[in-house]
Amino acid sequence: MADTESGVLYRDRWIICTPDRLVIRGYYFPIGSKSIPYHRIRGVREAEMGALTGQWRIWGTSNPRYWWHLDPHRPHKHKALFLDLGRAVQPAITPDDPDKVKAIIDSQRA
Repeated sequence: MADTESGVLYRDRWIICTPDRLVIRGYYFPIGSKSIPYHRIRGVREAEMGALTGQWRIWGTSNPRYWWHLDPHRPHKHKALFLDLGRAVQPAITPDDPDKVKAIIDSQRA
């Protein structure tokens, strides 16, 4: 999904990867985005989601360690990425192509 005109490396409805940052749309209520430069991401952990581990969480949190961006299609997804920013709360994202987003983050952090 590279958009060569604007330099976008990946884009879906909620996640955008540019050459220098990850943008999470729908992170803040009601419609605010969170922009994270790759150099601020200490690590990315991927995890399978299930009924008790975030798959039905559309937005927000039930565990104060993780914050889920808005994603009405999350119940149909199975993998999440948790971003370690060195803070108490980790953004939890569910891109349409989590493997590609993880690879982009890993390559841009290197």
